[in-house]
Amino acid sequence: MKATPETHVPLETYEKLTSVEQINRAQAFHRDLSTRRSVRDFAPTPVDRAVIEACISAAGTAPSGANHQPWFFACVGSAEKKREIRQAAEAEERAFYAGKAGEEWLDALAPIGTEADKPYMELAPWLICIFAQRRGGAEAGEDRKNYYIHESVGIATGLLIAACHEAGLATLVHTPNPMSFLNCLCGRPDTEKPYLILVVGHPADGAMVPRHALKKKTPGEICSFM
Repeated sequence: MKATPETHVPLETYEKLTSVEQINRAQAFHRDLSTRRSVRDFAPTPVDRAVIEACISAAGTAPSGANHQPWFFACVGSAEKKREIRQAAEAEERAFYAGKAGEEWLDALAPIGTEADKPYMELAPWLICIFAQRRGGAEAGEDRKNYYIHESVGIATGLLIAACHEAGLATLVHTPNPMSFLNCLCGRPDTEKPYLILVVGHPADGAMVPRHALKKKTPGEICSFM
């Protein structure tokens, strides 16, 4: 790597930790995230816009191809706009559950108990519609090809979900297919591809989660050391 004072700055934010401190922090982080649940029963309790902005800022720290940061977060809090998004999403979901998905996919979803009706899209205070930008750049207003778009947006989305959880908020990933209606409803250009909708808010009193969703693979099942 070529590094010069004109193109690079010293790394000053790295905190040196002992092995014990490292494992304690990693385990604490795991314990925190292990309580995260996807929620489908939301309360209409408001969430301050500043909280959402802080979570978006955390997501924006994600690494990306050539540092182009190919993401855009359309944060929808308007009751009217949420209703429009719900109606458009449910139209696609009805087609999905009517056979578009195929029996194998529907069978995989059966333990979760999902269906075409999505009332939580109006009940939750925020819908964060995430877009993947085909063109952009590290500077606002640039029009250059972006690289590793889906990988980059996926990492940013993961950080956003973790930030929301850290802020005491519940989330749900929603991916109607297709989602092109979001471009129009959110005023985004055709050069951006809708990635997913993140429903954000507080869980309703008595909210339930599927037992199936509590099953998490062990480290031995998801990694190896060589």
